[in-house]
Amino acid sequence: MFEILIKHIGDKVELNQKDLILLKTFFTPKKLSRKAFLLREGETCNHLAFVSSGILKSFVSDEKGQERINLFAFEGWWISDFNSFINREKALLNISAIENAELLLISFDDYEALTLQIPLMDRYFRILYQNSLVTKDRRLIISNKSTAMEKYLSLVHHNPDMVKSIPHSLIASYLGLSPETVSRIRKKLLFQ
Repeated sequence: MFEILIKHIGDKVELNQKDLILLKTFFTPKKLSRKAFLLREGETCNHLAFVSSGILKSFVSDEKGQERINLFAFEGWWISDFNSFINREKALLNISAIENAELLLISFDDYEALTLQIPLMDRYFRILYQNSLVTKDRRLIISNKSTAMEKYLSLVHHNPDMVKSIPHSLIASYLGLSPETVSRIRKKLLFQ
């Protein structure tokens, strides 16, 4: 489980062998079955979760019970309700598994201790947060100014694996489109 995390960290910062051994002590492995929840709205998010295998989604439910997808997390991605985790508030997001998943969880206290005991991990997380902010900004801009076709094509361009591995109804929710619209776009693209 730790190999993927260590590779992910190594792509951003270079930890020595002693730090890599220490790093493992801060995480707890967890298996999550398909459709099982890691977090429900209203709970406090007590962990950041690194996805070692599988796919998770974070979402809110509207007044009709429809899911509005916020994020998909694939192998090598992190997921949480970050506001709830950092501010110790009730979560606004639900997080569940789209398929069976293996996770590495780090608690708030362990996260704080990790960044103090291995200072390069503070840099690692800063890089992640910067990349996340850029991605969220891009997604918001595309969502506000693009046509349905442009939204879908942007997703295909930036996340081709997502389109292959996520059910189209969930992709539609993520893009803020109806499943029928996504089906029409896909058919149109097939015949071009």
